[in-house]
Amino acid sequence: MILFDIKCSDGHVFEAWFQNNDAYQTQVDSGLVECPLCGSTKISKSLMAPNISAGSEKNQDRGHYSNDQDDHRVMVSAHSDPTNQVSSEDVKRALEHMHNTMAKFRRQIEKSCEYVGTNFAEEARKIHYGEGEKRGIYGETTIRETEELIEEGIDIMPVPGSGKLDS
Repeated sequence: MILFDIKCSDGHVFEAWFQNNDAYQTQVDSGLVECPLCGSTKISKSLMAPNISAGSEKNQDRGHYSNDQDDHRVMVSAHSDPTNQVSSEDVKRALEHMHNTMAKFRRQIEKSCEYVGTNFAEEARKIHYGEGEKRGIYGETTIRETEELIEEGIDIMPVPGSGKLDS
């Protein structure tokens, strides 16, 4: 794994881990690396001293952990650069980008999965145990039901937002 300092076209600097330089280039060319502050995919490597780690050992210089199974995952964290302070406009744009991304994700779920309402836990169990049609579903569940589903080894995840996205 290698840690790069990356800079977007708006001058925001952030860090990202990659398996190697080829993985970095593939992800950048595919538009998969976004600035966590503004969402720009126009990025380049910033001046840096490469931070390379092996296996799952802790990297002493940066306090990060690496994992060989994270081959093509990008982990980013914004860091302070005294020459590039984050303005309130940057924060506003980042929040708007995050909201838009979550809304897009939710719309995709609503488009491609079946809404089962408050029967979510029951339907998820049927699918998991082979008693129901295998399909993507979404709906509502209580915290207790959520904990029980996780304890049973049923893969679930929260959907961002609540209610319909027509607001």
